[in-house]
This record gives sequence, C-alpha cells and structure tokens, in this order.
Amino acid sequence: MIDNKKHNSSSIILFDGVCNLCNGFVQFVLKRDRKKYFLFGSLQSDEAKQLLKEYNLEKKYLQTIILIEENKKVYTQSTAALRIAKKLNGGWKLFYGFIIIPKFVRDALYNWVARNRYKWFGKKDSCMTSTADLANRFISH
Repeated sequence: MIDNKKHNSSSIILFDGVCNLCNGFVQFVLKRDRKKYFLFGSLQSDEAKQLLKEYNLEKKYLQTIILIEENKKVYTQSTAALRIAKKLNGGWKLFYGFIIIPKFVRDALYNWVARNRYKWFGKKDSCMTSTADLANRFISH
C-alpha cells in the first residue's frame, strides 16, 4: 500500500522495473536527488498499478516513464524526463531548456529509444529491488 503522507509530499517516478535502461536512469536520479524529492515505483508493482488506475493512465503508458508530481499533475515521456532533470542537483537542470522543442519532436525521439530499449540495453527477469538504505525512496518494497 502506498504511504499517502509520503506520496503527498513527494513526486513519484514510475518506471519499467525490468528494463536495464530504466533501472540505470533510476540509479542516476537517486545519486543526483540530494533533497530526496522523488519516490520511485516499478510499473510492475501493485502500487504503481493502483496509481495508473487512480490517474486513468492507459496501458500505452507502460512504455514510458511517468512522473506524478506532488501537485497531482502527471507527465510522461520526454516531458517527464525533462521535469525530472529540472529537480536534480548540478548542471542537469539545464536540460530542462529542451522543453522549448515541440513535444511531438521530443516524444518521437523518446519513443524510438523506448521501442528499442530492451534490444539495446537488455532486460532483467525481475523488477529492481531497493536496498535497505533506499527502501524509503520506493513506494513498494
């Protein structure tokens, strides 16, 4: 079950838990999110499925990263990635400048990578699990 207190004060990143690229992205964000702004959840988890239903997100979004901000706004694909970069420590915030590129162009590139992610980066047999020291950063344990 999702801790609503934690959910209401943090933004949640939902990701494909068996995708090596997605897991690498989560590790990347964890290292650069010093303020612990983000929580994470595998799209394969019961908690993520509950959120997908709550926000009326279609199955097509299982091919993308999903950002649910603390204000309950939902972002997917390239917009989610750029909004995540905006909150990271260091120069990563500068990537948010790419938001000026039309969404259909950004998402075309994003979708091309998403379609090929298993072929290029591989996939795991099971979802990423959090370590004890990171358990509080994940919506499911």
